[in-house]
Amino acid sequence: MEGGQPYPGKSHQQEATGVTPGSPAAAHSDEDDGYEVLTSFQANREQKETGELTGARKSPKNSPSPSSSMTTKQLQEYWRNEKRSFRAVKVLFEISSARIVENTFSKYVKYQIIIIQTGSFDSDRSIIERRYSDFERLHADLLKTFYDEMEDVPFPKKSLTGNFTEDIITERKLAFQDYLRLLYSMECIQTSRIFIDFLIRPEMEEAYSCLRGGQYPKSLEIFLQVVPLQEKLIKHRPILLVPTLCAILICHKDLDDSRSAYEFGERALLRLQNHPNHRYFMPLLEAMISLAYDLGKDFVSLQEKLEERKAKKGPRKAVTLKELVVREYVQ
Repeated sequence: MEGGQPYPGKSHQQEATGVTPGSPAAAHSDEDDGYEVLTSFQANREQKETGELTGARKSPKNSPSPSSSMTTKQLQEYWRNEKRSFRAVKVLFEISSARIVENTFSKYVKYQIIIIQTGSFDSDRSIIERRYSDFERLHADLLKTFYDEMEDVPFPKKSLTGNFTEDIITERKLAFQDYLRLLYSMECIQTSRIFIDFLIRPEMEEAYSCLRGGQYPKSLEIFLQVVPLQEKLIKHRPILLVPTLCAILICHKDLDDSRSAYEFGERALLRLQNHPNHRYFMPLLEAMISLAYDLGKDFVSLQEKLEERKAKKGPRKAVTLKELVVREYVQ
């Protein structure tokens, strides 16, 4: 397979985003949901700001879990304890099985990928399925963006015959497993949108499609399966989980489960507390105020934050959280 040549004189960051140094778009913005554009410094800063350290961790025995009944002081103490007990983790990919899918017009193999965290017991291991063509597309996209890193990365070639034999399938299972582990070992690829989309996008597209179609139970089921995997993959930038948490909030709210909706809203706000310019900040605050009112909770502090932000932003067209959520992953 041939990959695209890198653009002369451009860095991988510029190739991936189209941003050139000195341009207005080059400055980091809270509105941005980018992946490759994030520097290590920004990633570390965001982890400190949000207090969110994803991955395997053990909370001290006396540390409470975050809940809707906790005060701001209690939440701050909770995250301080979390930081003390944080341990760096790695993600491990295993392809333990594969199945042949055959219908009227096509026949292909789906490989089951198990993603787990090493370093501690992972109760939320994630399982996805991908076809050879999915891997092939991933490889082509990575070659275009990260040519220098990818030019020597081996990729299983297609065979004219025997693609469905047990020997070939077993050989490819091992090859794709090594391939994913190698990709994850390269930080620029590990944190790229291309790599993360390969692992979560099909499921996210299905979940958002169900949400837009009013199939909230099915949408919620998929989101709750994807969240643990998304947390593993975006530990470099926890704020990227905000849209998913807000989508789960909407599902719970439309299923008349205000308490669960509020809890996921709190998780999203924790990631946004130092990012008032983020596009989800004001719509989320408005949704949380409404939920707090329904649940009989104190919403004065939320209302004050909203009014303060409105005063700084000036008159603008209001967008509800649901309107924002349904725009995600539109093909």
